[in-house]
Amino acid sequence: MSRMAFPSFGLLAQNQNTSVTPQLGSIGIWNLNPHYGEAHRRRNPVGDVLSGEDIQRMLLSAVPRRMLRDRLRALLSPGAVLGRCPLRDVTFRPGRKLTAYYDAVVYSEGSAAYSVRPIAVTWGLATNRDRCGAEVDINHLQAEAVGHGVAAPFSQLMGDFPEWNMQVWVAPLDARFTQLVRVSDPRHVPAMLADAYASGNADPDRCRISEYTVTSIRYRPGKRHVLRYDPAGPVKGEAIFAKLYTGESGAQAFRVANRTADWLAEQGQGVNSIRPLAYVAKDAVVLYPRVSGGPLSGHLGCPGAGIARCLERTGAALHTLHRLPGAVAGPLEVRDFVTEIQATERASSHIPALLPQVGAAVEALLDRARELHERLPQEPPTITHRDFKSEHVWVTPGGLTLIDFDRSRLADPALDVGTFLADLRWWHATYNLTGLVQAQERFLAGYLPGAPKERLLRARLYEVIKLVKMTVLRVHLFEHDWASRTSQLVGRAQVVMNDLQHTLGLPGRPSYDRPA
Repeated sequence: MSRMAFPSFGLLAQNQNTSVTPQLGSIGIWNLNPHYGEAHRRRNPVGDVLSGEDIQRMLLSAVPRRMLRDRLRALLSPGAVLGRCPLRDVTFRPGRKLTAYYDAVVYSEGSAAYSVRPIAVTWGLATNRDRCGAEVDINHLQAEAVGHGVAAPFSQLMGDFPEWNMQVWVAPLDARFTQLVRVSDPRHVPAMLADAYASGNADPDRCRISEYTVTSIRYRPGKRHVLRYDPAGPVKGEAIFAKLYTGESGAQAFRVANRTADWLAEQGQGVNSIRPLAYVAKDAVVLYPRVSGGPLSGHLGCPGAGIARCLERTGAALHTLHRLPGAVAGPLEVRDFVTEIQATERASSHIPALLPQVGAAVEALLDRARELHERLPQEPPTITHRDFKSEHVWVTPGGLTLIDFDRSRLADPALDVGTFLADLRWWHATYNLTGLVQAQERFLAGYLPGAPKERLLRARLYEVIKLVKMTVLRVHLFEHDWASRTSQLVGRAQVVMNDLQHTLGLPGRPSYDRPA
Protein backbone atom coordinates (compact mmCIF):
# COMPACT_ATOMS: atom_id res chain seq x y z
CA MET A 1 0.00 0.00 0.00
CA SER A 2 1.30 3.41 -0.83
CA ARG A 3 1.55 5.45 2.33
CA MET A 4 0.78 9.12 2.59
CA ALA A 5 3.95 11.19 2.47
CA PHE A 6 4.64 12.74 5.85
CA PRO A 7 5.00 16.52 5.59
CA SER A 8 8.57 17.62 6.27
CA PHE A 9 8.55 21.21 7.46
CA GLY A 10 12.16 22.21 8.04
CA LEU A 11 13.15 25.16 10.17
CA LEU A 12 15.82 26.16 7.67
CA ALA A 13 15.66 29.89 7.06
CA GLN A 14 16.96 31.41 3.83
CA ASN A 15 19.53 33.44 5.70
CA GLN A 16 20.91 31.37 8.55
CA ASN A 17 23.02 34.23 9.88
CA THR A 18 20.04 36.47 10.52
CA SER A 19 19.13 36.70 14.19
CA VAL A 20 15.94 37.84 15.83
CA THR A 21 16.16 39.94 18.96
CA PRO A 22 13.04 40.37 21.11
CA GLN A 23 12.07 43.69 22.60
CA LEU A 24 12.77 43.94 26.29
CA GLY A 25 9.89 42.93 28.50
CA SER A 26 7.96 41.10 25.83
CA ILE A 27 6.54 37.65 26.53
CA GLY A 28 5.53 35.88 23.37
CA ILE A 29 6.84 34.59 20.09
CA TRP A 30 7.20 36.14 16.67
CA ASN A 31 4.40 35.65 14.23
CA LEU A 32 3.69 36.89 10.74
CA ASN A 33 0.80 39.26 10.21
CA PRO A 34 -1.02 37.66 7.26
CA HIS A 35 -2.28 41.03 6.02
CA TYR A 36 0.92 43.08 6.08
CA GLY A 37 3.62 40.42 5.88
CA GLU A 38 5.49 42.01 8.79
CA ALA A 39 6.72 40.48 12.01
CA HIS A 40 4.43 41.15 14.94
CA ARG A 41 4.52 39.91 18.46
CA ARG A 42 1.93 37.97 20.44
CA ARG A 43 2.28 38.44 24.19
CA ASN A 44 0.30 35.30 24.94
CA PRO A 45 0.89 32.94 22.02
CA VAL A 46 -1.23 30.14 23.44
CA GLY A 47 -4.12 32.22 24.70
CA ASP A 48 -4.34 34.30 21.52
CA VAL A 49 -4.54 31.36 19.12
CA LEU A 50 -7.85 31.51 17.29
CA SER A 51 -7.51 28.90 14.56
CA GLY A 52 -5.38 26.14 13.15
CA GLU A 53 -3.99 28.68 10.69
CA ASP A 54 -2.65 30.69 13.65
CA ILE A 55 -0.81 27.62 14.90
CA GLN A 56 0.55 26.88 11.44
CA ARG A 57 1.89 30.44 11.17
CA MET A 58 3.46 30.13 14.62
CA LEU A 59 5.23 26.93 13.61
CA LEU A 60 5.93 27.34 9.90
CA SER A 61 6.36 31.04 9.10
CA ALA A 62 9.85 32.33 8.36
CA VAL A 63 10.38 34.58 11.38
CA PRO A 64 9.34 32.05 14.07
CA ARG A 65 11.43 29.38 12.36
CA ARG A 66 14.47 31.64 12.29
CA MET A 67 13.96 32.61 15.92
CA LEU A 68 13.79 28.96 16.98
CA ARG A 69 16.88 28.07 14.96
CA ASP A 70 18.79 30.88 16.69
CA ARG A 71 17.84 29.45 20.08
CA LEU A 72 18.82 25.92 19.06
CA ARG A 73 22.21 27.12 17.82
CA ALA A 74 22.80 28.70 21.22
CA LEU A 75 22.53 25.23 22.77
CA LEU A 76 25.07 23.62 20.40
CA SER A 77 28.74 23.06 21.07
CA PRO A 78 31.23 25.22 19.11
CA GLY A 79 31.74 23.93 15.59
CA ALA A 80 28.44 22.06 15.36
CA VAL A 81 26.20 23.11 12.48
CA LEU A 82 22.41 22.94 12.65
CA GLY A 83 20.78 21.41 9.58
CA ARG A 84 17.15 20.66 8.82
CA CYS A 85 14.67 20.22 11.66
CA PRO A 86 11.58 18.39 10.38
CA LEU A 87 8.45 18.92 12.44
CA ARG A 88 7.04 15.57 13.57
CA ASP A 89 4.13 16.21 15.92
CA VAL A 90 2.21 18.96 17.70
CA THR A 91 -0.03 19.04 20.75
CA PHE A 92 -2.11 22.06 21.75
CA ARG A 93 -3.91 22.74 25.02
CA PRO A 94 -5.90 25.99 24.70
CA GLY A 95 -4.94 28.56 27.29
CA ARG A 96 -2.06 26.40 28.53
CA LYS A 97 0.61 25.40 26.07
CA LEU A 98 1.62 24.43 22.57
CA THR A 99 4.28 21.72 22.19
CA ALA A 100 6.06 20.84 18.96
CA TYR A 101 8.36 17.87 18.42
CA TYR A 102 11.21 18.07 15.91
CA ASP A 103 14.12 15.96 14.71
CA ALA A 104 17.17 18.24 14.62
CA VAL A 105 19.89 17.27 12.15
CA VAL A 106 23.31 18.41 13.40
CA TYR A 107 26.55 18.24 11.40
CA SER A 108 29.97 17.92 12.99
CA GLU A 109 32.64 20.44 12.02
CA GLY A 110 34.87 19.35 9.15
CA SER A 111 32.99 16.10 8.63
CA ALA A 112 30.12 14.80 6.55
CA ALA A 113 28.86 12.87 9.57
CA TYR A 114 25.64 14.01 11.15
CA SER A 115 23.39 13.04 14.01
CA VAL A 116 19.64 13.33 14.46
CA ARG A 117 18.49 14.54 17.85
CA PRO A 118 14.82 14.72 18.88
CA ILE A 119 13.80 17.97 20.56
CA ALA A 120 10.61 19.19 22.23
CA VAL A 121 9.68 22.88 22.20
CA THR A 122 6.91 24.23 24.42
CA TRP A 123 5.33 27.67 24.39
CA GLY A 124 2.98 28.58 27.19
CA LEU A 125 2.54 29.12 30.88
CA ALA A 126 4.50 27.37 33.63
CA THR A 127 6.63 25.30 31.28
CA ASN A 128 9.15 24.80 34.06
CA ARG A 129 6.50 23.44 36.40
CA ASP A 130 5.24 21.05 33.72
CA ARG A 131 8.53 19.26 33.22
CA CYS A 132 10.92 20.22 36.02
CA GLY A 133 9.88 18.85 39.36
CA ALA A 134 11.34 20.61 42.36
CA GLU A 135 12.96 17.34 43.38
CA VAL A 136 15.01 17.12 40.16
CA ASP A 137 18.20 19.13 39.69
CA ILE A 138 18.24 19.80 35.95
CA ASN A 139 21.81 21.11 36.03
CA HIS A 140 22.93 17.90 37.72
CA LEU A 141 21.02 15.85 35.13
CA GLN A 142 22.68 17.76 32.29
CA ALA A 143 26.08 17.23 33.89
CA GLU A 144 25.30 13.51 34.07
CA ALA A 145 24.49 13.54 30.34
CA VAL A 146 27.85 15.17 29.63
CA GLY A 147 29.58 12.56 31.79
CA HIS A 148 27.88 9.75 29.89
CA GLY A 149 28.90 11.33 26.60
CA VAL A 150 25.32 11.62 25.33
CA ALA A 151 25.00 15.42 25.32
CA ALA A 152 27.28 16.19 22.34
CA PRO A 153 26.96 17.86 19.89
CA PHE A 154 24.87 19.96 22.30
CA SER A 155 26.54 21.77 25.17
CA GLN A 156 23.15 22.27 26.88
CA LEU A 157 20.13 19.99 26.70
CA MET A 158 17.58 22.44 28.08
CA GLY A 159 17.00 26.05 27.17
CA ASP A 160 14.60 28.27 29.09
CA PHE A 161 13.70 31.46 27.21
CA PRO A 162 11.23 33.42 29.37
CA GLU A 163 11.28 36.39 26.98
CA TRP A 164 9.63 34.07 24.45
CA ASN A 165 7.62 32.08 27.01
CA MET A 166 9.41 29.10 25.48
CA GLN A 167 11.33 26.08 26.70
CA VAL A 168 13.44 23.66 24.65
CA TRP A 169 14.27 20.10 25.71
CA VAL A 170 16.83 17.98 23.87
CA ALA A 171 17.06 14.18 24.08
CA PRO A 172 18.00 12.42 26.30
CA LEU A 173 17.01 14.93 28.99
CA ASP A 174 13.81 14.31 30.94
CA ALA A 175 13.12 15.35 34.52
CA ARG A 176 10.57 12.56 34.99
CA PHE A 177 12.43 9.72 33.26
CA THR A 178 15.83 10.48 34.74
CA GLN A 179 17.13 7.04 33.71
CA LEU A 180 16.87 8.07 30.04
CA VAL A 181 20.33 9.66 30.22
CA ARG A 182 21.90 6.47 31.52
CA VAL A 183 20.20 3.99 29.18
CA SER A 184 21.05 6.21 26.18
CA ASP A 185 24.78 5.72 26.84
CA PRO A 186 26.21 3.07 24.46
CA ARG A 187 28.76 2.21 27.17
CA HIS A 188 26.00 1.36 29.65
CA VAL A 189 23.96 -0.78 27.25
CA PRO A 190 26.21 -3.92 27.03
CA ALA A 191 26.43 -4.29 30.80
CA MET A 192 22.71 -3.69 31.23
CA LEU A 193 21.87 -6.31 28.61
CA ALA A 194 24.40 -8.80 29.96
CA ASP A 195 22.88 -8.58 33.45
CA ALA A 196 19.39 -8.96 32.02
CA TYR A 197 20.32 -11.99 29.91
CA ALA A 198 22.15 -13.67 32.78
CA SER A 199 18.85 -14.12 34.58
CA GLY A 200 16.91 -15.38 31.55
CA ASN A 201 17.03 -17.69 28.56
CA ALA A 202 19.00 -15.46 26.22
CA ASP A 203 20.41 -16.32 22.83
CA PRO A 204 24.16 -16.95 23.45
CA ASP A 205 25.02 -14.67 20.53
CA ARG A 206 23.24 -11.77 22.24
CA CYS A 207 25.36 -12.25 25.34
CA ARG A 208 28.57 -11.90 23.31
CA ILE A 209 27.67 -8.54 21.75
CA SER A 210 29.78 -5.84 23.39
CA GLU A 211 29.01 -2.74 21.33
CA TYR A 212 25.74 -1.05 20.41
CA THR A 213 24.56 2.12 18.76
CA VAL A 214 21.61 3.88 20.39
CA THR A 215 18.80 5.58 18.47
CA SER A 216 15.87 7.45 19.98
CA ILE A 217 12.69 6.16 18.36
CA ARG A 218 10.26 8.20 20.46
CA TYR A 219 11.11 11.16 22.68
CA ARG A 220 8.19 12.64 24.59
CA PRO A 221 9.50 14.33 27.75
CA GLY A 222 7.39 13.51 30.76
CA LYS A 223 5.34 10.94 28.83
CA ARG A 224 7.11 8.09 27.01
CA HIS A 225 10.40 7.03 25.48
CA VAL A 226 11.52 4.21 23.18
CA LEU A 227 15.15 3.50 22.26
CA ARG A 228 16.63 1.15 19.68
CA TYR A 229 19.88 -0.72 20.32
CA ASP A 230 21.67 -1.98 17.20
CA PRO A 231 24.73 -4.26 17.46
CA ALA A 232 27.80 -2.42 16.16
CA GLY A 233 30.62 -4.88 16.85
CA PRO A 234 31.85 -7.94 14.94
CA VAL A 235 29.17 -10.21 16.45
CA LYS A 236 25.98 -10.05 14.41
CA GLY A 237 22.60 -9.76 16.06
CA GLU A 238 19.12 -8.31 15.85
CA ALA A 239 18.11 -4.91 17.14
CA ILE A 240 16.64 -4.60 20.62
CA PHE A 241 14.04 -2.05 21.68
CA ALA A 242 13.95 -0.49 25.14
CA LYS A 243 10.78 1.06 26.54
CA LEU A 244 11.09 3.22 29.64
CA TYR A 245 8.63 3.30 32.52
CA THR A 246 8.09 4.94 35.88
CA GLY A 247 7.04 3.35 39.15
CA GLU A 248 5.77 -0.22 38.87
CA SER A 249 4.29 0.17 35.39
CA GLY A 250 7.28 -1.52 33.75
CA ALA A 251 7.00 -4.63 35.90
CA GLN A 252 3.28 -4.80 35.12
CA ALA A 253 3.84 -4.43 31.37
CA PHE A 254 6.47 -7.18 31.48
CA ARG A 255 4.16 -9.51 33.41
CA VAL A 256 1.13 -8.95 31.17
CA ALA A 257 3.12 -9.33 27.95
CA ASN A 258 4.64 -12.63 29.09
CA ARG A 259 1.40 -14.13 30.34
CA THR A 260 -0.44 -13.03 27.22
CA ALA A 261 2.23 -14.67 25.06
CA ASP A 262 1.88 -17.89 27.09
CA TRP A 263 -1.91 -17.86 26.77
CA LEU A 264 -2.01 -17.28 23.01
CA ALA A 265 0.62 -19.97 22.44
CA GLU A 266 -1.40 -22.46 24.50
CA GLN A 267 -4.61 -21.76 22.57
CA GLY A 268 -2.99 -22.61 19.23
CA GLN A 269 -4.79 -20.00 17.10
CA GLY A 270 -1.73 -19.40 14.91
CA VAL A 271 -1.30 -15.92 16.38
CA ASN A 272 1.44 -14.97 18.83
CA SER A 273 2.17 -11.91 20.91
CA ILE A 274 5.55 -10.37 21.43
CA ARG A 275 7.44 -11.78 24.40
CA PRO A 276 9.76 -9.29 26.13
CA LEU A 277 13.37 -10.29 26.59
CA ALA A 278 13.77 -8.93 30.09
CA TYR A 279 12.74 -6.33 32.64
CA VAL A 280 15.61 -4.28 34.07
CA ALA A 281 14.23 -3.09 37.39
CA LYS A 282 17.02 -0.67 38.32
CA ASP A 283 16.63 1.15 35.00
CA ALA A 284 12.83 0.66 34.79
CA VAL A 285 13.24 -0.63 31.23
CA VAL A 286 11.53 -3.48 29.40
CA LEU A 287 13.58 -4.95 26.55
CA TYR A 288 11.82 -6.25 23.45
CA PRO A 289 13.14 -8.16 20.43
CA ARG A 290 12.77 -6.84 16.92
CA VAL A 291 9.69 -8.24 15.17
CA SER A 292 10.19 -9.13 11.52
CA GLY A 293 7.60 -8.25 8.91
CA GLY A 294 5.40 -5.18 9.07
CA PRO A 295 2.15 -3.86 10.54
CA LEU A 296 -1.20 -5.05 9.24
CA SER A 297 -2.03 -1.43 8.40
CA GLY A 298 0.50 -1.61 5.58
CA HIS A 299 -1.49 -4.41 3.92
CA LEU A 300 -4.97 -2.91 4.05
CA GLY A 301 -4.58 -1.42 0.58
CA CYS A 302 -4.09 -4.88 -0.94
CA PRO A 303 -7.56 -6.46 -0.78
CA GLY A 304 -7.83 -10.16 -1.45
CA ALA A 305 -7.94 -13.55 0.18
CA GLY A 306 -4.67 -12.95 2.04
CA ILE A 307 -5.74 -9.81 3.87
CA ALA A 308 -9.18 -11.33 4.52
CA ARG A 309 -7.54 -14.28 6.30
CA CYS A 310 -5.32 -11.92 8.31
CA LEU A 311 -8.32 -9.90 9.46
CA GLU A 312 -10.27 -13.02 10.39
CA ARG A 313 -7.34 -14.43 12.36
CA THR A 314 -6.91 -11.05 14.06
CA GLY A 315 -10.52 -11.22 15.24
CA ALA A 316 -10.08 -14.78 16.48
CA ALA A 317 -6.89 -13.84 18.35
CA LEU A 318 -8.63 -10.92 20.05
CA HIS A 319 -11.48 -13.19 21.16
CA THR A 320 -8.89 -15.58 22.58
CA LEU A 321 -7.22 -12.72 24.45
CA HIS A 322 -10.54 -11.72 26.00
CA ARG A 323 -10.93 -15.24 27.39
CA LEU A 324 -7.64 -15.02 29.30
CA PRO A 325 -8.51 -15.69 32.97
CA GLY A 326 -7.99 -12.71 35.24
CA ALA A 327 -6.09 -14.87 37.71
CA VAL A 328 -3.57 -15.67 34.97
CA ALA A 329 -3.08 -12.05 33.91
CA GLY A 330 -2.55 -10.91 37.48
CA PRO A 331 -3.91 -7.82 39.23
CA LEU A 332 -4.94 -5.01 36.89
CA GLU A 333 -6.89 -1.78 37.26
CA VAL A 334 -10.45 -1.61 35.93
CA ARG A 335 -11.25 1.00 33.27
CA ASP A 336 -14.87 1.73 32.39
CA PHE A 337 -16.80 3.58 29.70
CA VAL A 338 -16.56 6.86 31.60
CA THR A 339 -12.76 6.56 31.55
CA GLU A 340 -12.75 6.23 27.76
CA ILE A 341 -15.12 9.17 27.30
CA GLN A 342 -12.92 11.35 29.50
CA ALA A 343 -9.81 10.34 27.55
CA THR A 344 -11.50 11.39 24.30
CA GLU A 345 -12.59 14.69 25.83
CA ARG A 346 -9.01 15.44 26.90
CA ALA A 347 -7.59 14.51 23.51
CA SER A 348 -10.11 16.73 21.69
CA SER A 349 -9.95 19.70 24.08
CA HIS A 350 -8.39 21.91 21.38
CA ILE A 351 -11.12 21.30 18.81
CA PRO A 352 -13.78 23.69 20.25
CA ALA A 353 -11.21 26.51 20.29
CA LEU A 354 -9.98 25.93 16.74
CA LEU A 355 -13.09 24.50 15.01
CA PRO A 356 -16.13 25.54 17.09
CA GLN A 357 -18.67 23.81 14.84
CA VAL A 358 -16.76 20.53 14.87
CA GLY A 359 -16.20 20.91 18.61
CA ALA A 360 -19.94 21.20 19.17
CA ALA A 361 -20.47 18.07 17.06
CA VAL A 362 -17.91 16.14 19.13
CA GLU A 363 -19.56 17.23 22.37
CA ALA A 364 -22.96 16.14 21.06
CA LEU A 365 -21.55 12.76 19.98
CA LEU A 366 -20.06 12.08 23.39
CA ASP A 367 -23.30 13.10 25.12
CA ARG A 368 -25.26 10.72 22.88
CA ALA A 369 -22.72 7.98 23.59
CA ARG A 370 -23.28 8.37 27.33
CA GLU A 371 -27.05 8.16 26.87
CA LEU A 372 -26.90 5.07 24.67
CA HIS A 373 -24.41 3.26 26.89
CA GLU A 374 -26.87 3.38 29.78
CA ARG A 375 -29.47 1.64 27.59
CA LEU A 376 -27.24 -1.24 26.49
CA PRO A 377 -26.76 -4.56 28.32
CA GLN A 378 -23.40 -4.81 30.11
CA GLU A 379 -21.07 -7.68 30.98
CA PRO A 380 -18.17 -8.18 33.41
CA PRO A 381 -14.80 -6.72 32.39
CA THR A 382 -12.09 -8.92 30.89
CA ILE A 383 -8.44 -8.33 30.13
CA THR A 384 -8.22 -5.94 27.19
CA HIS A 385 -5.43 -4.56 25.03
CA ARG A 386 -6.90 -1.01 25.10
CA ASP A 387 -4.97 0.09 22.02
CA PHE A 388 -5.90 -2.68 19.61
CA LYS A 389 -5.24 -1.27 16.15
CA SER A 390 -3.80 -2.57 12.90
CA GLU A 391 -0.39 -1.04 13.65
CA HIS A 392 -0.16 -3.33 16.68
CA VAL A 393 -0.84 -6.47 14.63
CA TRP A 394 2.28 -7.46 12.69
CA VAL A 395 2.30 -9.72 9.66
CA THR A 396 5.42 -11.87 9.99
CA PRO A 397 6.76 -14.88 8.07
CA GLY A 398 5.50 -17.08 10.91
CA GLY A 399 2.01 -15.59 11.09
CA LEU A 400 0.50 -12.71 13.04
CA THR A 401 2.11 -11.19 16.13
CA LEU A 402 0.36 -8.83 18.56
CA ILE A 403 2.48 -6.11 20.16
CA ASP A 404 2.32 -3.28 22.71
CA PHE A 405 0.37 -4.42 25.77
CA ASP A 406 1.40 -1.42 27.88
CA ARG A 407 -2.16 -0.16 28.30
CA SER A 408 -3.74 -3.53 29.08
CA ARG A 409 -6.32 -3.29 31.84
CA LEU A 410 -9.59 -4.93 32.85
CA ALA A 411 -12.34 -3.34 30.76
CA ASP A 412 -15.31 -4.03 28.54
CA PRO A 413 -14.08 -6.37 25.77
CA ALA A 414 -16.22 -4.35 23.35
CA LEU A 415 -13.62 -1.59 23.73
CA ASP A 416 -10.99 -3.54 21.76
CA VAL A 417 -13.50 -4.56 19.09
CA GLY A 418 -14.68 -0.98 18.64
CA THR A 419 -11.12 0.34 18.58
CA PHE A 420 -10.17 -2.00 15.74
CA LEU A 421 -13.34 -1.17 13.78
CA ALA A 422 -12.58 2.55 14.17
CA ASP A 423 -8.97 1.99 13.11
CA LEU A 424 -10.08 0.22 9.93
CA ARG A 425 -12.47 3.06 9.21
CA TRP A 426 -9.72 5.66 9.77
CA TRP A 427 -7.25 3.97 7.42
CA HIS A 428 -9.81 3.47 4.66
CA ALA A 429 -10.99 7.08 4.90
CA THR A 430 -7.50 8.59 5.12
CA TYR A 431 -6.08 6.71 2.14
CA ASN A 432 -9.29 6.43 0.11
CA LEU A 433 -9.21 2.64 0.28
CA THR A 434 -12.08 0.50 -0.92
CA GLY A 435 -13.58 -2.45 0.91
CA LEU A 436 -14.17 -1.04 4.40
CA VAL A 437 -17.38 -3.01 4.93
CA GLN A 438 -15.73 -6.24 3.80
CA ALA A 439 -12.68 -5.63 6.02
CA GLN A 440 -14.82 -5.04 9.11
CA GLU A 441 -16.95 -8.09 8.28
CA ARG A 442 -13.92 -10.38 8.02
CA PHE A 443 -12.56 -9.15 11.34
CA LEU A 444 -15.93 -9.69 13.03
CA ALA A 445 -16.30 -13.11 11.39
CA GLY A 446 -13.19 -14.18 13.27
CA TYR A 447 -14.21 -12.54 16.53
CA LEU A 448 -17.95 -13.07 16.96
CA PRO A 449 -18.36 -16.88 17.18
CA GLY A 450 -19.04 -17.50 20.84
CA ALA A 451 -19.23 -13.80 21.75
CA PRO A 452 -22.47 -12.24 23.09
CA LYS A 453 -24.40 -10.33 20.41
CA GLU A 454 -24.82 -7.38 22.77
CA ARG A 455 -21.05 -6.93 22.74
CA LEU A 456 -21.15 -5.86 19.10
CA LEU A 457 -23.68 -3.12 19.91
CA ARG A 458 -21.37 -1.70 22.56
CA ALA A 459 -18.45 -2.13 20.16
CA ARG A 460 -20.17 0.16 17.66
CA LEU A 461 -20.52 2.74 20.42
CA TYR A 462 -16.82 2.48 21.20
CA GLU A 463 -16.14 2.75 17.47
CA VAL A 464 -17.71 6.22 17.54
CA ILE A 465 -15.69 7.63 20.43
CA LYS A 466 -12.47 5.94 19.30
CA LEU A 467 -12.81 7.31 15.77
CA VAL A 468 -13.12 10.80 17.24
CA LYS A 469 -10.05 10.25 19.42
CA MET A 470 -7.99 8.81 16.55
CA THR A 471 -8.94 11.76 14.39
CA VAL A 472 -7.82 14.46 16.81
CA LEU A 473 -4.58 12.61 17.62
CA ARG A 474 -3.56 11.47 14.14
CA VAL A 475 -4.51 14.46 11.99
CA HIS A 476 -1.66 16.87 12.71
CA LEU A 477 -2.40 20.53 13.25
CA PHE A 478 0.43 21.58 10.94
CA GLU A 479 -1.01 19.71 7.94
CA HIS A 480 -2.59 22.04 5.41
CA ASP A 481 -5.86 20.08 5.25
CA TRP A 482 -6.18 19.22 8.93
CA ALA A 483 -9.45 21.16 9.37
CA SER A 484 -11.27 19.53 6.45
CA ARG A 485 -10.00 16.05 7.33
CA THR A 486 -10.97 16.45 10.98
CA SER A 487 -14.42 17.62 9.96
CA GLN A 488 -14.92 14.75 7.53
CA LEU A 489 -13.84 12.07 9.99
CA VAL A 490 -16.04 13.44 12.77
CA GLY A 491 -18.86 13.35 10.22
CA ARG A 492 -18.15 9.64 9.66
CA ALA A 493 -18.38 9.07 13.41
CA GLN A 494 -21.83 10.69 13.31
CA VAL A 495 -22.89 8.28 10.57
CA VAL A 496 -21.83 5.30 12.73
CA MET A 497 -23.78 6.74 15.65
CA ASN A 498 -26.91 7.24 13.55
CA ASP A 499 -26.65 3.68 12.21
CA LEU A 500 -26.41 2.35 15.75
CA GLN A 501 -29.44 4.34 16.86
CA HIS A 502 -31.37 3.01 13.85
CA THR A 503 -30.40 -0.55 14.85
CA LEU A 504 -31.74 0.12 18.35
CA GLY A 505 -34.97 1.57 16.95
CA LEU A 506 -34.11 5.09 18.08
CA PRO A 507 -34.36 8.20 15.89
CA GLY A 508 -31.08 9.44 14.50
CA ARG A 509 -30.00 13.05 14.59
CA PRO A 510 -29.03 15.19 11.62
CA SER A 511 -25.33 15.59 10.96
CA TYR A 512 -23.85 19.03 11.28
CA ASP A 513 -23.03 21.02 8.15
CA ARG A 514 -19.33 20.36 7.70
CA PRO A 515 -17.22 23.34 6.64
CA ALA A 516 -15.98 23.24 3.09
